Amino acid sequence: MKKLFLLFSLVVILNMQAQQQRPKLVVGIVVDQMKMEYLYRFSDDFSPNGFKRLMQNGYVFHNANFNYMPTYTAPGHASIYTGTTPSVNGIVGNEWFSRKLGKSMYCTDDASVKTVGNGTDKEGAMSPKNLLSTTITDELRLGTNFQGKVIGMSLKDRGAILPAGHFANWAFWYSGTGSFISSTFYGEKLPDWVNQFNDEKNYMSYINKGWSLLKPASDYNESLPDDNPYEGKLFDCDKPVFPYNLKEMYDKHGAEVMRSTPFGNNLLADFAKKAIEKEELGKDNITDFLTVSFSSTDYVGHILGPRSMELQDTYLRLDLTIADFLNYLDKTVGKDNYLLFLTADHACAENANHLKDHKYNVKNVPSKDISKSLKDFSAATFGENLVVEYSNFNIFFNKDLIKSKGMELVKIKQAFKDFLMTQEQVKRVYTEEEILASTGNDYYLNFINNGYDVSQNGDLVVLDKPGYIEYGATGTSHGTPYAYDTHAPLLFYGWKIKPGESFDKKEITQIAPTLAFKLKLELPNGTQSKVLTEVLEEK
Repeated sequence: MKKLFLLFSLVVILNMQAQQQRPKLVVGIVVDQMKMEYLYRFSDDFSPNGFKRLMQNGYVFHNANFNYMPTYTAPGHASIYTGTTPSVNGIVGNEWFSRKLGKSMYCTDDASVKTVGNGTDKEGAMSPKNLLSTTITDELRLGTNFQGKVIGMSLKDRGAILPAGHFANWAFWYSGTGSFISSTFYGEKLPDWVNQFNDEKNYMSYINKGWSLLKPASDYNESLPDDNPYEGKLFDCDKPVFPYNLKEMYDKHGAEVMRSTPFGNNLLADFAKKAIEKEELGKDNITDFLTVSFSSTDYVGHILGPRSMELQDTYLRLDLTIADFLNYLDKTVGKDNYLLFLTADHACAENANHLKDHKYNVKNVPSKDISKSLKDFSAATFGENLVVEYSNFNIFFNKDLIKSKGMELVKIKQAFKDFLMTQEQVKRVYTEEEILASTGNDYYLNFINNGYDVSQNGDLVVLDKPGYIEYGATGTSHGTPYAYDTHAPLLFYGWKIKPGESFDKKEITQIAPTLAFKLKLELPNGTQSKVLTEVLEEK
């Protein structure tokens, strides 16, 4: 009897120690296209229980930055969770030209898998196979002998798949049909609770309400007027002004409309809460990991720009969504049982025309115009087009054609460099050789080097001048190594996080290795292992 009691006591102690070493649930939140500045600019209009709760009761890194180029969604999510840059993790863009295939490929393309759920064949033929290094979520699965669950979700496939890693139980993303779908990489059929959620068509309650301002128009004095020349139009509406008749848009364009409204974030949060409930995340002492990527902010930002009332309204609503989600975690997992971090996959530029109208001599340059100028130059100089592709600031040459013509690639590269340096928007042009021979002394070349995979990137990489944007006349985009694209929020909250703040420069790739030490896991295999020591100091 005494031996049984001692054995029982030992099991209890070991369980308590295991619980002390790790939280019951880790929640990683990525807000697509979020600038750190939004937390300052919109602060007066935020509730006390959303972003402010995270900032006041958690640890705030005010000066967290991405350390590579291009700053796009897929590389951002991959770098956050692998703790390394595209040069190592292999996700060099949302899509990129494959030298091996001779055509463009998408970051999560996988022709060997099929759609699971009510989506098109193309929407579901996705997996993490192009991700070359492990994620912190992978290491959690390995470290718990695959007993800890990992589930990733987003409106975007790449925002769900890449954070969830190679060993996830599930990744779910939104289809234009209005359903969350997955692929056979994760399972042959959706869990019953996902089918039930999809059958309820929860998105229609948001569509039917339409989109009006959350607060009185006078509260949006941090933004430009409702109708301004720097905004694009949502789904070809007459004017970019409130209120928006979402039902009318839905009748023309279907459930795809949800993506470009703040309610896409609400729908995802609803789905996340259902996943926690039905998958019983955080219910035992084996740590689970939920990755949630809010994408509607990116869609709204691209179309309407960073100074629009629509974007501000989206963030005010996201603040309430996060407040509600935190309350849900408190009740279901317990205030002291979950660890949460919030960051972004990239930030964004100001609208170039807005800056130009205020006497900053910059402009927008559509990528298609750059591609045409390169082809025209090639034809005029060499008699034919030697450029296979211009994308993600990379130029790919037709090396087989160049070789067959007996041309010298070195001279061709120099000729294109000289031409590009005559273009108003171009600051520098780097060859593959210069990138690979980088010594670390050229600040912006370091960003390019960190984003360069020799087997997947181009023969030349272009660095535009600050403020110039390869995009249309309205809305905004991102991709450069400048602070307006790299400076992202980074907040840690919850389990063993001591409140505080830092203004020292940090790198987003420090998140994953920090979590590895915090959770006592193996480091993701591609990381350089730089950590945020402030988060490792336990309260």
